[in-house]
Amino acid sequence: MTLNRWIAAIFLLICLIYGYTSYFVMDALLPPFMKQSPIWPSSFPKVLATLGILLSFIILLTPSSKDFEPGADDINYRRLGDYHLFQALGLLGLMVLYAFCLRPIGFLVSTVGFLVLSGYLLGERKLHLMIPIALITAVGVWYLVQQVLGIYLRPLPWFLGQGG
Repeated sequence: MTLNRWIAAIFLLICLIYGYTSYFVMDALLPPFMKQSPIWPSSFPKVLATLGILLSFIILLTPSSKDFEPGADDINYRRLGDYHLFQALGLLGLMVLYAFCLRPIGFLVSTVGFLVLSGYLLGERKLHLMIPIALITAVGVWYLVQQVLGIYLRPLPWFLGQGG
C-alpha cells in the first residue's frame, strides 16, 4: 500500500472516531431545550467527520498507478533531509509556545512576538517592517475580537493589572 493510502486509512480512523463522538456522545449530552434547535453544537463536527470519511474513501478506492516516480515538484519521503525541516519544526514549536504564552503575557505581546519570531525563522530579516506590521496586526485582531465580537482577551501581561 502506498504512503497516501496509509495516510488516508489513518485519517479515516480519526474521522470515524470523531464522527462517533459528534453523532452519539455530543448529542447525548445536550439539554432538552437545545434538542429542538435546528442547528446543534455538534452540527459542524458532523459535517467535518462526514466530509473526512468521504475524502478518505475516495483516496482509498481510487486506483493508483504502480509505476509512479515522484517528480521534482512532488514531496519524496525518501529525501526528507533535503527539505526545510528545521523551519517547519521550529514553526510548530513557536505555535505551541504561543499557545502557552497567551495567558501569562497577554495577547498583544505574545502575538507580536510570535509574528516577529516566525517571520525571522522563515527568512525575513527586515525588522523595521516586521515589528510595525506585527503590532498593527495584533492590535487589529485584538480590537475585532475584544470590541466587535465581545470576547475577552487579556491584552497585556498579568503583572500590569489587566484583570483575570
